[in-house]
Order: sequence, then C-alpha cells, then structure tokens
Amino acid sequence: MTDLPIDWTTEGTARRRDTYYAATQTKFVPFKDPIVFRKGQMQYLWDAEGNKYTDLLGMNVCISVGHSHPKVVAAAQAQAADLTHCTTMFYHPVPAHLAEELAATMPKGHDWVVHFTNSGAEAIDLAMTIARTYTGNLDLLALRTAYHGPTAAAQSVTGISTWRHPGMPGNVAFVADPNQYRGIFGENAGAAPYLDEIERTIATATSGRIAGMLVESVQGYGGIIEMPEGYMSGAAERVRAAGGLYIADEVQSGFGRTGDHMWGFEADGVVPDIVVMAKGIGNGFPLGAVVTRKDIAAPMAEKFMFHTYGANPTSCAAGRAVLQVIREDEVQENARTVGAALLKRLHELKDKHEAIGDVRGRGLMLAIEMVKDRRTKEPDRETTSAVFENCRASRLILSKSGPTQSVLRMVPPMCLSLADVDEVAEGLDRAFTALG
Repeated sequence: MTDLPIDWTTEGTARRRDTYYAATQTKFVPFKDPIVFRKGQMQYLWDAEGNKYTDLLGMNVCISVGHSHPKVVAAAQAQAADLTHCTTMFYHPVPAHLAEELAATMPKGHDWVVHFTNSGAEAIDLAMTIARTYTGNLDLLALRTAYHGPTAAAQSVTGISTWRHPGMPGNVAFVADPNQYRGIFGENAGAAPYLDEIERTIATATSGRIAGMLVESVQGYGGIIEMPEGYMSGAAERVRAAGGLYIADEVQSGFGRTGDHMWGFEADGVVPDIVVMAKGIGNGFPLGAVVTRKDIAAPMAEKFMFHTYGANPTSCAAGRAVLQVIREDEVQENARTVGAALLKRLHELKDKHEAIGDVRGRGLMLAIEMVKDRRTKEPDRETTSAVFENCRASRLILSKSGPTQSVLRMVPPMCLSLADVDEVAEGLDRAFTALG
C-alpha cells in the first residue's frame, strides 16, 4: 500500500492548520513562530529541520516514560496487529489485566474497581457523576486555581477564567487554594487556615451537604502548587463530614512523577474515595481512568455509562507496558533524584536573576514563577513570555502556566537524566541573561 503523502514543511503545516482548524484549535499555540516536531526518543524531540530539543513538557505531561519508548510501542503494535479495538460490550483480557494492575497500586484494604475513559477530562466528568450519584448531593468543591479539563463539566470545576466558557453546569463552589507562596493567608501559612476555608465555604456557598471535593495533589496548569502537609487529609475529613467524597485528581501528578510516591495523594497519607488518572497512563496513547471503591461505583449501574474507546485494548496494552517500565526502569526513583538535582539548580538561578520570585516543585513537577517585584509579588507575564521564547534558542521545550501565565512549568518525561540537568540549567540561565 502506497504511503499517504505528508508535507513536513513548517509553512505547509501552518497553512493547513490556519485554513482547516477551527479557532479553538489554532489559539493554543505556545511559541510566536510555529514549530513542527517530526521525531521523539525518550526525553528528546527533533523538529522537521532536524534540530534536537530537550522536552521539559512531556507533550503536556502525557509522555511519562519517554517518547516512543520501545517497550510501550512494541506492546501497542502487537495488540493493534491482532485487534485494534474491542468495545467493552465484549470481553478482552488486556483491559481486564490493566484494571487489576492499576487496582494493585491503590492503598491496601479496599475493593478498588476501574472505569476506563478516553481522556482525563472525561474521567473528571465521570468522577463528578459518581460522587453525585452515590451521595445524592449536588454541590461540589474545587480549588480556585484548579485545572481539571476543558469539557463542559470539567470546566465547571476549573478555577481559571480563560478555560471557562458560557453554559457550564452549576452547583460548584470554589475554595481558596493553599498556595504557600502567594495564598490569601500569606507565605508558608500551612494547611490550617485553608482547611477552615473549606468549612466556611461549605457553610456559606453550599446547601451544607456536598457530593465531594476535587483536589489535584500537585496543581499542574495552575502553576505546580503542592498541597501543604495535612491539607489533603484534612480536606478529606471535612468533606466526608459534610456527606461528600474526596476526589484525587492524579492526571498530572500520578504514576511516580512526584518521585516520593506512585500517587501524589500518598504524600499526606490520605485514602481518596475516587482517583482520576490519565495522561502518563498511556505514554501518549489516549487513555484515562477512574478508580474508586466497588461500593461507590455500584449505584452507577442503574443507568448506562459508556466511553467508546475507553477500554481500547491497544491503548490498554500501552498502559500495561507503562506500569512495567515504571517498575523495571525505576522511573519513580529517577524522578526523585533528577528532580531534586534540577530543583537545586533552579534555586541557584533564583539567586542570580531578580525576575524569579519563586521556584518550587517535587520530583519532575517543577516551576519558576516570575514577578515584577519580589516584595509585591506582582506577576510578570511579559518576562515569562520573553524567557519562554528565549528557551527555544537553547532547544528547551516547556510551558507557560498559572492563572496569569507567569509560571514556567517543567514536567518532562521521567527518563530525564542527571546528565541533562546541567544543559537544562545552563539553557535557562541563557534565556534569562538574554533579557539584558
């Protein structure tokens, strides 16, 4: 069979996008000038002209164990050659095995069950529906700078205005996020005042009985905001007292990315009622999942709930290989070690460049936040954009994040090595120095 022709030129690709993509898909472009990627291998990318880049974005955190990881590719290829898709109306062993293996990563002593979806946003939608069905309550809590996805329901629990469109579902109240750098209670205020805010919000902005609360264990798009010690467990306690379920969003922070644990919520010893996962689960293959206790999932069986490609065996074969690679390649340990080394270098950059207000993160979820003045902490979106553009000259791919786009977010494939750390730090240093 003759291969379909592909025009790899930047000009041709840009023209086709501008002509045939809807406005919703042409807006979300990071660099001023387009870039076409042709190849990826582990932590590296090559553009159509053959230039090599270090990927600090992981294609929006989807690439967990490395671009085109040979074990993941081989598993997906083998399954696709036998049977590319099988609807969940019929039985197939590959998704069933993956469900068993995911359940085994959850806290012991509970009967965990899995519902596969196509994406993280769909998984968030499902988690919201499960919580409302199980509890019989409608009201949900979310954090003010949370990002949970772009679908209508997921938007309704996303606390960033640029992601919210008209006509979203209601019954959502937002709680102040426990940001230890610029939170409403000041620097390093800890968890206590923010836990009090949960109680106040339940008492004033809900019926008093809630369906649940969604928390990213480490906020991703919100700017790599780690939950302070005691917050997740304290939030779960208060939510359950109001009749709700604690929903851990692990779409970005899961699968060993934080280094210390497989799941971000483990840092606080909390056992969620529902866990949402996606992105890194498939290492680039579309796949998401909701994991919850069997008794919580049971009432959903009274009505149909279906995701056409949710348990696609090809994607699930990739997911099984991802779990295998995480174990065999000690990916979580690598995230911890390399992340700590890179964070140390980021602190050195902060000492050198006044534009940096804060550096933070855990494992390979790291951030640099830009400010116009360290005393006032006024966000500096313009400097962030300038540094971001300068990073391209150093062949670094990362993202602008946070509610004001004043944060450089680094969530690379977890195979980033210690040998890469110097190159990344030096590239960032050049990007800041070029500001003049």
